[in-house]
Amino acid sequence: MLLECAESTSVPAGQALAVDRDNFSKEVTRRIVSHPRIEIVKEEVVSIPEGPAIIASGPLTSESLAGAIVALTGEQQLYFYDALAPIVAADSIDLQIAFRASRYGRDTVEEGDYINCPFDRGQYDRFVEALSSAERIPLRSFESKIAEGVDAGPGIFFEGCLPVEIICQRGRDSLAFGPMRPVGLVDPRTGKRPYANLQLRQDNLAGSLYNMVGFQTNLTYSEQKRVFRLIPGLEKAEFIRYGQMHRNTFLCSPKTLLPSLQFRSRADLFFAGQITGVEGYMGNIATGLLAGWNVSRRLQGSPPVVLPPTTMLGALCHYITNTETTTFQPMKANFGILPPLPSSPPIGKRERAKAYAERALSDLVNFSGTL
Repeated sequence: MLLECAESTSVPAGQALAVDRDNFSKEVTRRIVSHPRIEIVKEEVVSIPEGPAIIASGPLTSESLAGAIVALTGEQQLYFYDALAPIVAADSIDLQIAFRASRYGRDTVEEGDYINCPFDRGQYDRFVEALSSAERIPLRSFESKIAEGVDAGPGIFFEGCLPVEIICQRGRDSLAFGPMRPVGLVDPRTGKRPYANLQLRQDNLAGSLYNMVGFQTNLTYSEQKRVFRLIPGLEKAEFIRYGQMHRNTFLCSPKTLLPSLQFRSRADLFFAGQITGVEGYMGNIATGLLAGWNVSRRLQGSPPVVLPPTTMLGALCHYITNTETTTFQPMKANFGILPPLPSSPPIGKRERAKAYAERALSDLVNFSGTL
């Protein structure tokens, strides 16, 4: 159902599934409100429910519920810092400099899914220098604590969503090999690959807003305007939303959850979604589905489902419940968390991906026969 909502509100994004967030949210809400088997109770949950339950309170879990979860788990930390990328008005982008294209020409619309802002070496060096010295927004007190007396300080970031100014600190070319990598792109003005490149992705169905891909930031708003207007094609950019940092709540799942998404010391309590340490729309939708299956199976007296780790959902659940606790951070779906293929795996990236998928389907069919 959620995939149907996403596809009906999708925006061009090459081979990725991206949505108009407002319309996606409205469509999901409409489906939930009109569902005959869902009862909506509009009040804040401030304590852990008794009896069979799934907690899927998301990355901005309120302090009261987060405090109850801290008390339940005995953990001292239940969050990290996440960041949002700026959004610019489409008509403020200079398309005499920027150009439309997806990497390697993988577009779904004729004019190109992404708008690209190409840098030469000199432009990149000037941008990095300005970014390195730009002023950041100090973290507020409510962002540096999850419960009274618990302070994690400003150094805890999600590695998969680092602010660009933090990436920049790791080396002069770290951005060019990270969110600004130019691979698979050719600047039509020069006929060559840029030294670095910023991609802008359509953010709404009307095509009037574009998101700065991978440009999460915690710079002050005035500094964002100054520094990001050094990007070729964005010299006169109108920022509809500036980037910002926020608290993101998640469990230390290796200590607290089983691969079935059950709480280790209470078999009728399940967690799902971003609070488990899974990232991405599809991953979180899938954890909710798995938790729902397992609550249903428990109520029927059946054992919980633990999916094969060769499947992507099984691998995600295995990762978040078996990773070393001192280095645990949220994880998106990726082939790197799957068990290695047998000896002599295919050499090509696409061939390996196909082999992973075929193995997962085969193992899932065999597993389904045991239920």
